[in-house]
Amino acid sequence: MTSDASAEGSETKTPEQIEAEIERTRAEMGDTVEQLAAKTDVKARAKDKVDETKARVTQKVSGAADQAKQAAPESASQGAQQAVTAAKENPEYVKLAGAFAAGTLAGWILRGR
Repeated sequence: MTSDASAEGSETKTPEQIEAEIERTRAEMGDTVEQLAAKTDVKARAKDKVDETKARVTQKVSGAADQAKQAAPESASQGAQQAVTAAKENPEYVKLAGAFAAGTLAGWILRGR
């Protein structure tokens, strides 16, 4: 064992070689630390993901709003026309619905007194 230890110790380095080795090691460690910090920065990665998702959702909502604006006037007017047509074709149902609404309203008013 002593011969191995003496063999390792027999290798001598100049101060310049030692300093150069230290600088290389520092640079390697610095790169490793930067890579680890980037991987473990959960807050920054989450913020990036939120920003990306927010942009995607905003784009979809904008497209859906445009579609709704284009479709709504036709749908609303068609629905109103259907209601008017149904009321004209079945006036007794309209009278029954009106009587029911009036009765319900009268009941609420009388209970409140």
